[in-house]
Amino acid sequence: MKKWSFIFFAAVVGLAVTTTGFAMGKLPDKKAIVLADFGTTYLSALKAITTIQNEVKKDFPNIEVRMAFTSNIIRNIWHKRRQDAAFMKEHGKNLKEFLSIKGPLATIADLQDEGYRTIIVQPCHIYSGEEYADLRSYVNGLNTIHTIKAKYMPFVKLAIGRPALGTYGPAHDYHEDMETAAKVLKDDVALAGKEKAALVYMGHGNEYYSTGIYAEFQQVLRKMYPGVKIFMGTVEGFPSLDDVLAGLKHAKIRKVVLKPFMVVAGDHANNDMAGDDNDSWKNQIKKLGIRVVPILHGLGENRAWARIYVRHIKDAAKDNGIELK
Repeated sequence: MKKWSFIFFAAVVGLAVTTTGFAMGKLPDKKAIVLADFGTTYLSALKAITTIQNEVKKDFPNIEVRMAFTSNIIRNIWHKRRQDAAFMKEHGKNLKEFLSIKGPLATIADLQDEGYRTIIVQPCHIYSGEEYADLRSYVNGLNTIHTIKAKYMPFVKLAIGRPALGTYGPAHDYHEDMETAAKVLKDDVALAGKEKAALVYMGHGNEYYSTGIYAEFQQVLRKMYPGVKIFMGTVEGFPSLDDVLAGLKHAKIRKVVLKPFMVVAGDHANNDMAGDDNDSWKNQIKKLGIRVVPILHGLGENRAWARIYVRHIKDAAKDNGIELK
């Protein structure tokens, strides 16, 4: 009996110490990274997302890394797939993370509840557009929380990185980010050169937010790779498909390599860009008598592109005094 009494006493003391630690404000402070991407429902496109995940995990092996999808529609589709017996039988074991994928706010909340109070949210976005603006608003909103007692603040540090092509402000010159991104695309340019073709990128864009960065980045690419004709357009915004078609016609292009300027080659790439419908980019370009070579690979599948996000995580950590070890 004495032995069990001692064990019970030790357990109570241990619980009391733990409880006292929390009461005194000694909350755990584990560190995590949230990779926030728009998301995709295409299984073939997941390679882009997992490539980014793997590159981040490789550089930060002791840090919790979680994925979040910003699209409500895409998350709901993944959640509904859990009720699809055939899908679960074939894919359920390998896609657990995506079947329970959450949005950035829920992911941050889960981490905080588990004791992760230093968190870097890294957007897997192309540029500082609507998706990034909303994500930054989420992070800024959470950082306005001020508890009566400082020791009960939910976060020690909650920071956000910048998208691939950078963002506004003097901290990191977005022109340098564009130069870095352009260098990463050298293999695409080499492929177009090998095919003796022009290179056409289809970006997503946005109808409510300025998409001028695409036109600016087009000029960066043209200056860096003068040996290949390069055109960039967007599904929404400027430059449009009409602008691309006008450019191809003016330059008397006879063949193009057509590629998504998106992290994943999902619905837009498979349908809007390379689909069989009459209004797809592929078929609209073909109407000009131009041969088209569609490439259905997202930017995230390129390890060098994934490394951009790794570097931006490191910058966010340095800027906010966070040690990621």
